[in-house]
Amino acid sequence: HDARFQGVEIFENDLLSFGGSAPEVGALMRDLGLTCTCFQPFRDFEGLPEPQRRRAFERVERKFDLMHELGASLLLVCSSVSPASSNDRGRIVDDFRELGERAGARGLRIGFEALAWGRHVADHREAWSIVREVDHPAIGLILDSFHSFARNIPIDSLREIDPAKVFLVQLADAPVLQMDLLQWSRHFRNMPGQGDFPLVDYVSTLVARGCDCPLSLEIFNDRFRAASASTVAVDGRRSLSFLWDEVMRSLARAQADTDRIGPGGGSELPPRVVCRGVEFIEFAANESEAVDLGRMFTALGFSQVGKHRSKDVTRWRQQDINFVINSEPESFARSYDNVHGASVCAVGLRVEGVQEAMLRARGLQIGKFSDPLGLAELRMPAVLGVGGSLVYFMESGHEREVWDDEFIPLSEQGPCRDAGLLSVDHIAQTMQYEEMLSWLLYYVSLFEVTKTAQFEIADPLGLVYSQAIQSADGALRITLNGSASAQTLSSRFLQGYLGAGVQYIALATRDIVATARRLRDLRLPMLPIPRNYYDDLEARFGLDAGTVGELSELNILYDREANGEYFQLYSRAFAKRFFFEIVERRNYNAYGVANAAIRLAAQSRYRLEAPARVA
Repeated sequence: HDARFQGVEIFENDLLSFGGSAPEVGALMRDLGLTCTCFQPFRDFEGLPEPQRRRAFERVERKFDLMHELGASLLLVCSSVSPASSNDRGRIVDDFRELGERAGARGLRIGFEALAWGRHVADHREAWSIVREVDHPAIGLILDSFHSFARNIPIDSLREIDPAKVFLVQLADAPVLQMDLLQWSRHFRNMPGQGDFPLVDYVSTLVARGCDCPLSLEIFNDRFRAASASTVAVDGRRSLSFLWDEVMRSLARAQADTDRIGPGGGSELPPRVVCRGVEFIEFAANESEAVDLGRMFTALGFSQVGKHRSKDVTRWRQQDINFVINSEPESFARSYDNVHGASVCAVGLRVEGVQEAMLRARGLQIGKFSDPLGLAELRMPAVLGVGGSLVYFMESGHEREVWDDEFIPLSEQGPCRDAGLLSVDHIAQTMQYEEMLSWLLYYVSLFEVTKTAQFEIADPLGLVYSQAIQSADGALRITLNGSASAQTLSSRFLQGYLGAGVQYIALATRDIVATARRLRDLRLPMLPIPRNYYDDLEARFGLDAGTVGELSELNILYDREANGEYFQLYSRAFAKRFFFEIVERRNYNAYGVANAAIRLAAQSRYRLEAPARVA
């Protein structure tokens, strides 16, 4: 209800395990303003011999009684998996005709759904053929996107279905996996936008045909079962809002009818937010932490270039990278520091259309940062992000106005410290494994980005899962990381940090060798990489000995794909919380996943040692 759903399907197993009665459930739905969209599932109905056929009709009559108590008018009948069922088409049609008569007499309807693993009916085309032959007003079709895509049924086949006979469309996304269909369905379904299925095309085809039945979510996922009901509900509503917005835009493009978009049209959301880059990263730190953090920034080649006009906030810069240290006592940052210690509390993004970005966030039920006491040090709109951090929106092209208005410029003291770092390449956020899909949906629904495949990375103490979202031009790149193992680096970060947050920041350079030498001169504590890695590197990629020797000397990791090359090096962690990565991309668009296990193993050697300090 709070997530703004209009109806709910009642799954029989949930009702059976509920301590109350069916009339009580029906009353609760009505009190919340919800309709009972469907009661489901009724299994193993069609094609049965006697006496099983007679017992099936006795069962269904009892379900009809239950539906009246719930206030449900639609019963989902899924295709039979019973070994006793027959593929006799005439018998199946007769069964549904009689079922239609019984349901119609009680003011009810029947929706027939083809299970992808059905014994005789496993394809929505076959289910539609049966419904069409039955030709009864109380008998219609229920479509489930998972069952359609799991069988690779062409989307164009939906055009052959009479839209008036589609009683319900159940939607589920999923990663494309090669596995048993039933296990895939029971454990790996997810919300629209979180998987790999072309749901926009699926729903667009139905809408273009004139289908106006309810859209529902049919999701079975182990991670969702472990999450809070409110989180799953909000994510579900967000996924449907995102999907409907994409469907309306797809139809508008196809019909060259832009009037379909906007107030009064199919979608009232502004377009997905176009991000032009990371303008700043804000660190929360108390006074002593700020001193240590300043030393680390100095060792990274940053200079302090500004001080807030009225508060204890400083600005550090190197080329297009801005870091902000916020030590203001009465502030959001101080509250964040009290919980997490020195950490990234906010990220500022350059976007096109700040007002539209905030409107889209509101439409997707993404929380707006509220600052009733005016304590925010940077006066710009923000939404709530991972782990309670903030995401600020700055109008692209006007960012200098913020710095000029808020900060007193400081002249750089001493020799230039620049280490050749140019921009923020990507930000790595770590969260509970069960939260990864939720935050993936957050980013893909709000921003104009795509998602990569999910990767498994071997940590010495378990597996870490990683997936990235990125804009087409690379201006926004964020990796999401989580682990179900308690002792991996990701899990230890969550334990020490007391929640999700930024675990590392990757900074881009054009010459990683020169940058590495400069950082060494600046005495930045670096993560040492074992010599064995470089021996393998020489054999695997055919690099010459001189190049490999230089990479080894500077602890630089290397990867190659197609015609692209990728170079990485890492700092030691600040207070065992977050660290920095330096990257050089040469026509390479990935994240060096092949090197992640090497990095994790190198970091694991320090898990029992005291935090590294900058001299």
